[in-house]
Amino acid sequence: MLRNEEQSLIRRIKRRQDKKAADALIRMYYKEIYVYVYRQLGEKEQAMDITQDVFLSMLQSIWNYDPKKAGFRTWLYRIATYKIVDYYRSPAYRHLASQLPLEEIELKEEWNVERHVTNREMIIEIFRYLRSKDALLEEIFRLKFYGEYTFEEIGTLLSLPASTIKTKYYAAQKAIRREFL
Repeated sequence: MLRNEEQSLIRRIKRRQDKKAADALIRMYYKEIYVYVYRQLGEKEQAMDITQDVFLSMLQSIWNYDPKKAGFRTWLYRIATYKIVDYYRSPAYRHLASQLPLEEIELKEEWNVERHVTNREMIIEIFRYLRSKDALLEEIFRLKFYGEYTFEEIGTLLSLPASTIKTKYYAAQKAIRREFL
């Protein structure tokens, strides 16, 4: 049902630039994409901005979407992944990360500054490493780590067998252990 409704909305957007169809399509995926982005950034405002960018990019490039190449949801997650990668590569992020005074960080009782910074930096390095090996590996890890998807769900999103996803994930995990631990 969802796939038919989704394709109908996409056709309406492509044919008539139908704003109601665009709104309905965005509402269908907004929360899911926001959660995916937020889990990777950990900052509400930045996650909202990037989520908005994802949907703007989606609307600007929907004419290039080909359902024969990938499901719409997969295509949308790829846009989100690329927007997140762009954010972490941006000079603005690097400047912000190096300039943020400790007093501006809202501390929680159980929050450990050293562990948080080390983990965040380590995660960024791991995703850089994965990207240098294979962009698909990075996408699989993002979906597993941040999206908390099962291998079957990732396989569906990426139009690959779950066994392929699992094999790539565990091989990459082994390589990460060798490289970083």
